[in-house]
Amino acid sequence: MKWTQTLVPTLREAPADAEIPSHQLLLRAGLIRKLAGGVYTFLPLGLRTLRKIERIIREEMDRAGALEVAMPALQPPEIWEASGRAQTAGDVLFKLKDSTGRQWFLSPTAEEVITTLAANEINSYRQLPKNFYQVSVKFRDEIRPRFGLMRAKEFIMKDAYSFDTTDEGAMASYQKMYDAYKRIFARCGLQSFPVEADTGVIGGSHSHEFMIPAATGENEVAYCEACGYAANIEKATSGIPKTAARELGAAVEKFSTPGVVSIEALAKEPYKVAANRQIKTLVYIADSKPVIILVRGDDQLNETKLMAKTGAIAARPATPEECVATLGAKPGSLGAVLNVPADVKVYADERLRGANDMATGANEDGFHLKNVSIERDIKVSEWFDLRTVNAGEPCGKCAKPLKIRRAIEVGHVFKLGTKYSAKLNATFLDADGARKPSVMGCYGIGVTRTLQAVVEQSNDKDGIVWPIAVAPYTVCITPLGVAPGSPAMTLAEKIYTELTARGVDVILDDRDERPGVKFKDADLVGFPIRVAIGEKGLAKGEVEVKPRNAPFQAVKAEDAVEAVMKLVNG
Repeated sequence: MKWTQTLVPTLREAPADAEIPSHQLLLRAGLIRKLAGGVYTFLPLGLRTLRKIERIIREEMDRAGALEVAMPALQPPEIWEASGRAQTAGDVLFKLKDSTGRQWFLSPTAEEVITTLAANEINSYRQLPKNFYQVSVKFRDEIRPRFGLMRAKEFIMKDAYSFDTTDEGAMASYQKMYDAYKRIFARCGLQSFPVEADTGVIGGSHSHEFMIPAATGENEVAYCEACGYAANIEKATSGIPKTAARELGAAVEKFSTPGVVSIEALAKEPYKVAANRQIKTLVYIADSKPVIILVRGDDQLNETKLMAKTGAIAARPATPEECVATLGAKPGSLGAVLNVPADVKVYADERLRGANDMATGANEDGFHLKNVSIERDIKVSEWFDLRTVNAGEPCGKCAKPLKIRRAIEVGHVFKLGTKYSAKLNATFLDADGARKPSVMGCYGIGVTRTLQAVVEQSNDKDGIVWPIAVAPYTVCITPLGVAPGSPAMTLAEKIYTELTARGVDVILDDRDERPGVKFKDADLVGFPIRVAIGEKGLAKGEVEVKPRNAPFQAVKAEDAVEAVMKLVNG
């Protein structure tokens, strides 16, 4: 391809609304353009990279035995109502009506569609196992799309769905996809690592996310360098000890705390109640009903854990007015000892189990209680791990200190079990003639997000540094004189023809521009290899072959093709 025959609209400055390096570079390198918030057009070079990533994904899915299908983006709401997700995923569903007034959903994912297909087409254990996948456009009504392709309203995803007869078979399918994902991200040039993850609204009993380390990532990951434990902060646990038990004290006593409405304030003079001796009481509205959550004063509630443990579809902090209606006081004076309505559940973090000699709110503004024993004085409905892990806490597996870093999620694998197959009647007859629901798994890769993750991980001060496998073009030939028939252009076209014949993706920069402009654009776009042909070099019978992230090599003109091939194959 010649540069003048394609469209590479590079920019010297990034648009003001591009917040992170990868988003800025995708725009500056002329790979994408914004149409609206969360909606992007892929320009020719961006599309070439996207297609290369898709090809890698297809090759590894096929290698793992998955079967490619194409499912509709337009989905009837009835199947979502049958699965129960019309409500749980309702906030992200794009909804529209046709000319008859019938409602439809635009696909954010396809568990319901593929399970309906399996219900109609699979009847016997002899037809299993099966794994179906597709690479297609998805739609999610993100309230605040941001970071370019990272959080968009329209995006491309690879989603796969496995059906097995047994739990053991489902785990074998899960492992195949897990291994395939490691190969996919490695082939894309990404340094990825799997972490234990919450299953979220997808559901299921077991899941891993594939993460890319990045300071700008929206996820936090807790990990242990000693034993390899890693988990999303929404799932992570540690080996931190429970609250130290003290001798059971006297009866609960109320004391005045005018103006004290925070853990920090109660820890100061004149009260001096350390945060680790306080019970933090929170009121949440879970599925429209108030619940009380107790965590230690120096801990933070993890809302994802709360929803996962309680099965709540939606949960949010109660307003001050709702706190007063539930417990008779505003936030800062809340507790679960006095005047707790019988129909309000109390969920306590495991770290508080057995704690006594604690302080908490008295459910009366300006007052707290001391000498509180959580098991004596509070009626706990259920105990859960509800806290957020902190860096430096001991690993729950080996006791070495945990670390926390930010990362970008690019893939997610779930073991679903029978959540969808039971509700949507995706059953089979086993060898004894008994009808059973298929045991399912689902596996997603954000294809457009993966593209941007490569850029976020592989860049420098000059621009993108593409891995060869996904670069829009592997080689950029840059003649510094482009007049037809000139020595530089003649040699450039010769090298271009020979490399193309050997299967290398080449772009020939035939623009009549200054050398500095051409070199800056080549580095900005990030072509892995650049071949520069100038008069000074040709006078010595040489050209410059430069890897994107290494110094140039002066090679004989007749050896240029072999020098490039050595870099390509290396």
